[in-house]
Amino acid sequence: MDVEKFDHWVFDLDNTLYPSHFAFFDQISARISQYVQRHLGCDTNQAKAIQKSYFTKYGTTLNGLMRHDNVDPQEYLQYVHDIDLSILDEAPKLAPLIESLPGKKYIFTNGDSPYAQRVIERLGLDGLFDSICDICACDYRPKPEMAAYRTLLNKTDIDPLRSVFFEDMARNLETAKSLGMATVWVDGGSDWGQPHWNDSHKNKDDFIDVTTNNIEAFLTDIATKIGN
Repeated sequence: MDVEKFDHWVFDLDNTLYPSHFAFFDQISARISQYVQRHLGCDTNQAKAIQKSYFTKYGTTLNGLMRHDNVDPQEYLQYVHDIDLSILDEAPKLAPLIESLPGKKYIFTNGDSPYAQRVIERLGLDGLFDSICDICACDYRPKPEMAAYRTLLNKTDIDPLRSVFFEDMARNLETAKSLGMATVWVDGGSDWGQPHWNDSHKNKDDFIDVTTNNIEAFLTDIATKIGN
């Protein structure tokens, strides 16, 4: 990757800016199941099956619930993001690495901005990003839908050909790549993050430029290359 040609840096949030071993997102997943169970009046197993089905088919459980079950998206987002952030450690090494990247930095998330801001502050990354493009700004159309990426480009001055997108869910990189963005898969080891998860015909070589399991190490390498 020729890092010197890039000046737009786009980061997913969960399991990308912090390591997946915190199992932090498990809290959100549990809250989603609870919400589905309560809203649809089903049992735990049914709720988990619906959660997985909607996530697989529509990109987020919320998207499926809005399409089929008349869910208020703001109520949903407030409920599922009402979690304990104390298990997240600050990222003192990550902050200067992001700050050193030339140009502008953005968050692109299927969560909402209030939640994203809480996570950013907890990680010690507050003030490093030029803007947050969240699910609300995208009219609740999530990654990997093209509409979400078009919203990102329309609401910022991002040039896809001069941008890098970091994401832990490999399938979300395919759309970015089709727009001309360089792609970095932050592989946290989860089954659902894999390129072939539930979609075996995809070849990751077509849409993933770089794979890393350590974003700090990767950004350190970029900082070294830029410094030279």
